Amino acid sequence: MSDNSRLVYSTDTGRIKEEKTVPERPKGDGVVRIQRQTKGRKGKGVCIVTGLDMNDAELKLLAAELKKVCGCGGSVKDGTIEIQGDKRDLIKTTLEKNGHTVKLAGG
Repeated sequence: MSDNSRLVYSTDTGRIKEEKTVPERPKGDGVVRIQRQTKGRKGKGVCIVTGLDMNDAELKLLAAELKKVCGCGGSVKDGTIEIQGDKRDLIKTTLEKNGHTVKLAGG
């Protein structure tokens, strides 16, 4: 007998739906930070954009715009945007045009 005691079906209510909780991201201070990172990427650098108070759909749209402007790949992970290559200045000017306050963080 397994020790899995999660209720899946009940004769009273039918199928039991598991409620999923969405992890809440910490709110930023209103400043978007762009940092360059190579750690754990075999020497390949990426620019990480943090501090954007947006939901996932808006982040994906902004990431698509940044990738198009920079002409490179990237992704959205855990509320941050990763853009391949060292394109910090180009990302900064694009975000400032969209009305964000931007700082270059790290080396």
